[in-house]
Amino acid sequence: MRKNLPMGIPHKRDSWWLLTVSVALAMMVAAVGAASPPVTADRASAGGAKARAELREALRATPDARRGQALFAPCAACHGADGRGVTDGSVPVIAGQHYTVIVKQLVDYRHEQRWDMQMEHASRMAGLAGSQDLADVAAFAATLPRGFVGAHGDGTSLARGTASYFERCERCHGPLGEGDAERGIPRLAGQHYGYLYRQFFDVVEGRRPNMDQLHDTLMRSFDREQIVGISDYLSRTGLEPGIR
Repeated sequence: MRKNLPMGIPHKRDSWWLLTVSVALAMMVAAVGAASPPVTADRASAGGAKARAELREALRATPDARRGQALFAPCAACHGADGRGVTDGSVPVIAGQHYTVIVKQLVDYRHEQRWDMQMEHASRMAGLAGSQDLADVAAFAATLPRGFVGAHGDGTSLARGTASYFERCERCHGPLGEGDAERGIPRLAGQHYGYLYRQFFDVVEGRRPNMDQLHDTLMRSFDREQIVGISDYLSRTGLEPGIR
């Protein structure tokens, strides 16, 4: 008969069973790790050359927005058929984003220059096998109307954030966050507040190695109130008549 043991002290046979299970789990974890090594800064750096080559190829392509509409169907599952994303900021607005910016972000996700599990998977789906596919789907997303503003913050830090934006960000991103398609500067106007807010921390915490050192240094210099306010300001701007 098995003796009663004080609670928390395993029976000898239980110890062997636990040891066996622990070893098996350790082997499984090791196998998964070997098959899918974690993304590291070194791996991101190694993918940089491939990303630059594919970006050049995609931007040389002649985009076909009508073909891109069919390729956009899987994207719509998260971003919505209208490209408006999710108001909590978990999925960004991509409607009306500059074509050059969308192409670059897709390329960066494919080559570990930007990290997000869902987008890394989506950018490598069968429908986006080549650079022409990337050009086509980006062209379609860029044509989606943007006649709305994103979900915004509570306004408590809006004044300071607006001042900080015009002092530090307006020179490149424009007074309304319109960006620049030719220079590949993203349109931030009307983007959801939650998404904009999260990007500051994604950059600082290393999840966006595609950001240059200038952005990294700049974003680290802002305090939380400035980040909240800048995100709030940009979420309220718009480029269409009557949208501000």
